[in-house]
Amino acid sequence: MPVSLSTTASLYDRVRRVIPPIEWPAFTDDIEAIFALKRKRNAVILAHNYQTPEIFHCVADIVGDSLALARKAMAVDADIIVLAGVHFMAETAKLLNPGKTVLIPDLGAGCSLADSITASDVRLMRQRYPGVPVVTYVNTSAAVKAESDICCTSGNALAVVESLGASRVIMLPDEYLAKNIAAQTKIEIIAWKGHCEVHERFTPADIRELREAHPGVTVLAHPECPPEVVAMADFAGSTAAMSDYVGRHRPARVVLMTECSMSDNVAVKHPDVDFVRPCNLCPHMKRITLANIRTALEENRHIVTIDPDIAERASRAVERMLAI
Repeated sequence: MPVSLSTTASLYDRVRRVIPPIEWPAFTDDIEAIFALKRKRNAVILAHNYQTPEIFHCVADIVGDSLALARKAMAVDADIIVLAGVHFMAETAKLLNPGKTVLIPDLGAGCSLADSITASDVRLMRQRYPGVPVVTYVNTSAAVKAESDICCTSGNALAVVESLGASRVIMLPDEYLAKNIAAQTKIEIIAWKGHCEVHERFTPADIRELREAHPGVTVLAHPECPPEVVAMADFAGSTAAMSDYVGRHRPARVVLMTECSMSDNVAVKHPDVDFVRPCNLCPHMKRITLANIRTALEENRHIVTIDPDIAERASRAVERMLAI
């Protein structure tokens, strides 16, 4: 049974501030088909904050940052999970739902951070720093998680590091996240050289230019940004924390130093806030579209699988994080 015209219209009401009317008809066929396929196949769609508004606000059942998606994936009551995000997120959903089918609409939806480190790299770090616990960012493959003691997200990294009771911690793979956490704790942080290709492009000069062009603008930065960018921001936090900040403080004008779809998605909820949009796109997130979500549900592709031994060890690292 297709989505009714009234339902489609109500969906557009959610996103009319960020999707021009001329573009909306191009989305409606796929949206109607996705709704029908979700019912037919008992499927849910999990969408990261960096997905485009027609996905995030119109077809997703669960939305949020990496931590929120990991938590909520554990309670999903469905046979099929479609992960509208990147591959490591789909692997995490599979780790937490081993009995469910998890689909990633495009196998090319990767991550520069996940690609920056391998399981053998982690083993070499353990040899170099014997006895030092390894905290691994969720933006990594299941194989890397399996070599770790515990995982973290940008939102809980400080709490995870300080929960270990160690004087030194290896934190992989995001160098900037590690340095930004190191500035908040007395624990020595040993970092890796991985960077997010979106966040590493932001510079202090960008912030100076934004403040000059938009006097009074509130600057929010993701902790994957370089430390000198975080130091100049009014607030730094995960995508969830940035969204919460806008909701609590209602700045008249705000800029989010992160992937640009985030601004569109937060703007939908806060029509009274003026969003300045420095548009750094994540090419991997943008590989996910309504069309390939539809195809994933129609053709059962692409099924995420993880070697059982890797899955068992990686699950322990993720579950330790979720227990904090």
